[in-house]
Order: sequence, then C-alpha cells, then structure tokens
Amino acid sequence: MVDSAATAIAAIREWIAVKNPNAGPVDLDVDLIETRTIDSLQFAEFVFLLEEITGRPIDLADVNLDAFRSLRSISAHFLDRLHQ
Repeated sequence: MVDSAATAIAAIREWIAVKNPNAGPVDLDVDLIETRTIDSLQFAEFVFLLEEITGRPIDLADVNLDAFRSLRSISAHFLDRLHQ
C-alpha cells in the first residue's frame, strides 16, 4: 500500500512502462483501454496492482469500466482516499 495518490500514480506509470515499453510517457487523460496501453490480458493483473496500491479489494461488479480509462479517473475512483 502506498501513502499518497502521487506515489500511486508513479507506481502505475512504472507498471505500464514495464508491461508496455512502447507506450512512452502516459498523460493523466490518456484512454488506457482505447489506446491498448492496458490490454485485456493485462487487465486482471492491473486490478490486482490497484488492490495492492490501495490496500483494498476491488469488486468489479460494483465498478464501471470507465473508472479504469485514464490515470485521472483511476485516481478519482480509487486513489482519492489515500493520504495526500
């Protein structure tokens, strides 16, 4: 678990760089799904990463896919509760 949204975003960007080295720098508003920055095969692993970062389980039945579309939406849906 990380202690700030900024640290969490940095960890997510690092994960993306490892999984998709051709992605380059990922802006907060890039659509991670549409651009295939995170593909369907990586999605479950990405959700697990978010659970590790936040220290909370994510129930996909309660979350809309749009919550995962960009780093900004991920921050709003999952990271805002972290200490700033």
